[in-house]
Amino acid sequence: MTKSDSSSGTPGAYPWPDARGRFGRFGGQYVPETLMFALGELEEAYRAAAADPAFAAEAAVWNRDFIGRPTPLYRADRLTEKFGGARVYLKREDLAHTGAHKINNALGQCLLAKRMGKSRVIAETGAGQHGVATATAAARLGLECEIYMGTDDIARQKLNVFRMRLLGAKVVAVDSGSKTLKDAINEAMRDWVTNVEHTHYVLGTVHGPHPFPMIVRDFQSVIGREARAQMLEREGRLPDLLIACVGGGSNAMGLFHAFLQDAAVRMVGVEAGGKELTPGMHAARFAGGSIGMLQGALSYVLQDENGQIGATHSVSAGLDYASVGPEHAHLFETGRVEYTRAEDDAALEAFQWCSRLEGIIPALESAHALAELAKRAPGMPGDALIIVNLSGRGDKDAQHAASFILPGESF
Repeated sequence: MTKSDSSSGTPGAYPWPDARGRFGRFGGQYVPETLMFALGELEEAYRAAAADPAFAAEAAVWNRDFIGRPTPLYRADRLTEKFGGARVYLKREDLAHTGAHKINNALGQCLLAKRMGKSRVIAETGAGQHGVATATAAARLGLECEIYMGTDDIARQKLNVFRMRLLGAKVVAVDSGSKTLKDAINEAMRDWVTNVEHTHYVLGTVHGPHPFPMIVRDFQSVIGREARAQMLEREGRLPDLLIACVGGGSNAMGLFHAFLQDAAVRMVGVEAGGKELTPGMHAARFAGGSIGMLQGALSYVLQDENGQIGATHSVSAGLDYASVGPEHAHLFETGRVEYTRAEDDAALEAFQWCSRLEGIIPALESAHALAELAKRAPGMPGDALIIVNLSGRGDKDAQHAASFILPGESF
């Protein structure tokens, strides 16, 4: 765990979010009055925990013994050979317990919920990894758990639905709206408003009203702190380039945060380009969206001229979301991080060549970052260093991906 003002080895405190819960002009608390008390209670509890060495020590033990941290920084020699340019490293969040980075935040928030005296946790999930992570942490800590998931996502992530139920969680199918992550968040928010006295909402990404973007980022920032130390140990210097996929943006912020004040380290966030850059066919908020409010925060949103939230599409359920975390919006606007997109076909190709060359089956979300690697690495010198955040493993995606890669065959 890290306090929210820590970022890198560069002197000077990182100033975001500010006292109003904003990252530049983005973020804030655009919520009903009925939620303001809960958000205030959460921020007070989190800041007290962040300042408590005993809580930090407890979290460190859980990270080591339950999650399996630190995760390796793996030198991908065959990918390096394939692209013939920069040396490629993969930050192996796929090797964390439950198979993705989501457990870093889910466990941290469940420990915080116990500290706050809550007996029940709820969460939203898209690809199912955050739902599995929350159900896992809740099972170990003896918390009642309920997960909201869109019916479209349930259909393409059946394995994770079973895992959540096996872990003792109740999975609530959300059949409204787009039947995906956005609508699952809406239902979870409604539950939290009704049951806030005994329930904590384990929001899974760096979005939503303050203090959630800060809390989730801080719990995920262990990724970048480890990667920074590991690269210094392995290569004696910092990387030249970081690449991570961006849905809501938690794995990317987790990697980027420790390097934000290192001007020489470039960073690229990769959104879901979907089928093409036309409305309803992608989830690239920076390329096809505009500034607006969704689910409690001001950020970039896929919306029409009347502010109605647009349809989204991605081969990856975890990137299929109409908005992006407000800190990402700030980093985009200031130019500190570059944002681009990878289309479905490119992600599916990366899913295959990473599996065949490195023996690592990546999540379809992570495959979007790998697709961008294929564009960047060949043009960089041989002594350049790239870290790609391999945010999760692809077991959950195998059946869904097979329907595209091997059409007509049954599994």
